Parts: sequence; structure tokens; C-alpha cells
Amino acid sequence: MEEVKHEHKQIEKIDLKAFEDSKSPVTEAYRTIRTNLRFSGIDRETKIVEVTSSVPNEGKSTVIANLSIVMAQAGNKVLLVDCDFRNPTQHKLFGLPNKGVSNCIARGEDFHDIIQHVDVENLDILTSGPVAPNPSEILMSNRMQAFLDQVREEYDYILIDTPPVMPVTDAAVLSSRTDGVLLIIASGEDKPEVVKAAKTRLEQGGARILGCVLNKVKVAAGKYGYGSNHYGYGYGYGYGYGYGYYYGNEKSEKQDEKQAE
Repeated sequence: MEEVKHEHKQIEKIDLKAFEDSKSPVTEAYRTIRTNLRFSGIDRETKIVEVTSSVPNEGKSTVIANLSIVMAQAGNKVLLVDCDFRNPTQHKLFGLPNKGVSNCIARGEDFHDIIQHVDVENLDILTSGPVAPNPSEILMSNRMQAFLDQVREEYDYILIDTPPVMPVTDAAVLSSRTDGVLLIIASGEDKPEVVKAAKTRLEQGGARILGCVLNKVKVAAGKYGYGSNHYGYGYGYGYGYGYGYYYGNEKSEKQDEKQAE
């Protein structure tokens, strides 16, 4: 296969704390998660990791983006995949055109021609691609399984961003095809019964839950150099439109389709 050259994109988004400030306590927290993921694979291979949350607005997309950066900085070859077709975020965080997974699965394009590179060595990114009318069917397809089998052979770690568990079935559907699931929990926002229900739904889908990340933890003033209004681990990204709809607004759909052409 002829080698495809990709232009590296400069990261400009302040949400990517692991890139912006490698010495911050927030970045160190992501390194702790990285270490724990490594230990989770002692008795069983853990290469393909799904990251999700119980409900929207818990910061899962920011967490997985920063986690992918620190894992790549450690010398691992990392692929970050955005499978949140209903509300894709990774192309926004990294400032990339949104041509990605749906192009590969629905249209049969080679992912080698679509992956994008940013200014982080060892990190490749596959954005969601144009909004799809059938996200769950895409994730359950034979082409999706073939894609996962292929990237497993080419990367040390594949981190997959999926929608929250409770509103839609996507995360549970994909969970049985990954080596484990990392569940993001927003401190002080999630009700215990909702988290338990999300855990049950994932396990019913065949998930191997690796652990949870407590996100948006308020840090007291004077500790770690942060004020009382700052948060640990990640800075949550809001969802502009509700899950439960297959599509975003018409304008954003056309913009995504135009970018992917």
C-alpha cells in the first residue's frame, strides 16, 4: 500500500490540558489513569478501551482526548476514535475537519486515508465523520468489527469516545467489542442509582468495566495552584442538542458533510 502523507495540525484548544501544561496536577492525574490502564492489562490484553459516561455533560470527551495525549507522550502508538456520532466532539477539540469513522464504515473508505495527525508524536485521530442516521447499526456492523481487528494490529492503544450510556444504546452495543470500558462520573452531579443503572446496562452488553474516573472534582483554594472554581481531571464539554435524536440541526449536518467531501 502506498504511504499516505498527512499534514500535522497544530493544537490550539485550551481544553487539552495535557498538551498545554505537562506539569500541571490535572495532567498528572491523567498520567495516573494511564498507569492504571496499563496495570489492568497484566492478565488480559487491554488495547481497545471505550470511554463513556452515564449521562451527557460529564466531560468524557475532554477526558479521553487528554488521556490519548499522555499515552502518546509515553511512547505508545495511540489511535483516538470518535464514535459519538450523535454529538461528535473530537474534531472540535483538536480543530480538525470531520471526516472519519462513518466514511470508513458506511462508505467503505480505507481508514489509512482518513486518519489525521496533530502536533503530538505517536497520536493519530479518526474523527466521527458526517452524522449518520443509524449509529447503533454502524457499531454493530461487520465492517466495524473488521476495522477494530485491523487497528488492533497497528496500534498499542485504541481509545474510543462513545455517547453516554443512559440516553442511547451505542456504548452498550460497542462495549462487547472492546477490551474494557472506562466510565466517567461527574463529581456531585450523578445520582448513585443512575451510575448503577449505567453499569448494569454496560454489563448486560458484555462490557468489561475497567474502572471509573471521578471528573469535575472541585479543588480547594491554595491546593495544587488552583482556585476553588477549578476542577480536577478534565473540564467538561456541554452537549448542544439532546441525545435521543439521530441528527443534529440541519445546518451543522451540511457543514460536516461539506468538510468530509
